Order: sequence, then C-alpha cells, then structure tokens
Amino acid sequence: MSWRAWLFPEPVHGPGKQSRKPSSEQSGAPLTIDIPFDGSTYRVRLRRHPRARRYTLRVDAAARDAILTMPTRGTLKAARDFALKHGGWIAARLSRLPKAAPFADGAVVPLRGVPHRIEHRPAMRGTVWTETGEAGNLLCVTGGAPHIDRRIADFLKREARRDLDAASRRHARSIGVTIKRISVRDQTSRWGSCSSSGALSYSWRLILTPPLVLDYLAAHEVAHLAELNHSPRFWRLVRQLAPEFERAKTWLGTHGGELHRYGGPMSEDEI
Repeated sequence: MSWRAWLFPEPVHGPGKQSRKPSSEQSGAPLTIDIPFDGSTYRVRLRRHPRARRYTLRVDAAARDAILTMPTRGTLKAARDFALKHGGWIAARLSRLPKAAPFADGAVVPLRGVPHRIEHRPAMRGTVWTETGEAGNLLCVTGGAPHIDRRIADFLKREARRDLDAASRRHARSIGVTIKRISVRDQTSRWGSCSSSGALSYSWRLILTPPLVLDYLAAHEVAHLAELNHSPRFWRLVRQLAPEFERAKTWLGTHGGELHRYGGPMSEDEI
C-alpha cells in the first residue's frame, strides 16, 4: 500500500443530492462534532468544499482524527447523521493508526533513519545535541521536562531545514534551475511540493527518513522546476538526479505512514 493510501484510505461517500438552500445552521456550525461509537467518542472535523457534491470521510493520520468534507449547501444535521452512520468506519480507521510517540525522555526517534534515544539532562547547559557511545545513539536535551517535546521538535525541524536546503540547492545547480524559496512545514497530504513560481515546500518529517529518501524528495521537487508534470521526461530527470529513487519510493510506501506518529503538530515555518 502506498503512503498516500495509508494516510488517506478510500473515503466513505454519501449521497450527492443536496438541498438547494443552505440551512440556517450553517452560519453557526461548529468546526468539530463528537461521534459516539461502541462506548468511545471520536472527534470529527468539518470542512466545506465548494466543489464537493456529497459528504465524504477520511482519516488525518497526523492529527489522529477524522475529517468530514461537506458541500457548501450541506447541513450540519446531514453531516452529523452521515458521521453517525459510519461510526464503525471511523473507529476502525483510527484504531489502525500507529501508536503516538511523543518526544519524551526515553523515547526513540529515527533521526536520519537511525534510532536515537532521547535522554533528558536537565542539569546541563545547551539545548539539544546528539551523542554516540556505549549506550548507543542519543538525542540529549536540557531544560525542564515540560519543554522536552518542543525542544526536540525544534531541533528536528532545524536539521530538516538544513538537509533539505543543501540537497535542493545541490540538485538545482546540477540542472541549472533557480529556487525561489524553500519552506519546511508539517504538511500531511504530501511530502513535498513545487509551485509554478519556483517555491519548494517539504515536510520536516523527512529528517526521520534515511538520507536516500530525503535526497530523492529534494530531487523530485527540484525536477519539477524544469518539468512541472510527471511525464517520462520528468522521471528521466529524477533518475539523473537520484539514480536510486525507486528504492526511496519503496521505503516511503512501506514506512512513510509511521512518520506522522512522532511528536505533536508543529507550526509552519520557512527558510
């Protein structure tokens, strides 16, 4: 199963026919609804989409909740009824998500694909650094315990920014294209993207993958600066930049979904 299919399993669809006039409920409709099923309650986020013709459900692995997309003229009652009808689907999909792994003392984080155990050293100066010794690979963090998650997350994001910037600019020089801007965010629907203006955007979670995978994603997006499509010419360019890109794609297909279980949501940032 591909990483995209794992993150966003085949959505459940509702009937497409909607009322012609929006309900008065819409103006005050909540952003989320709680759906009970089998003794548990599941949070469902509501989103209206102008092109939606029916109600659909999907699971957001990063936020660990469900998203219900509804037509602009849909009603809150219809959305709630649809979610209640598919409570079993919601529960089953959420139960399949890998167990969350917050950044805490003793937790193991795959920095550049290599397991590192977080070790809290509150009495030492500094912020976050790596060590390798008899205890194995360590990710050392100072400060109070409540700040461990944020400090580790900030460190990983800085490392991702550095690696992705270096790889992207190296590939861009190789084929003679110009990068306008590089952003590193916690995007969930894709690992990277390239705009027609020359701006590249990546998921910071690529720092959790082996270097081969991060390099492939950088090559993929840089190749789009020359070919903003997925034509045979584009894939030939990707192969030129990253000869082992098929191995990287296989790794993402097998392990990509698990990357979203580490830490908590992070705010967007740019290089």
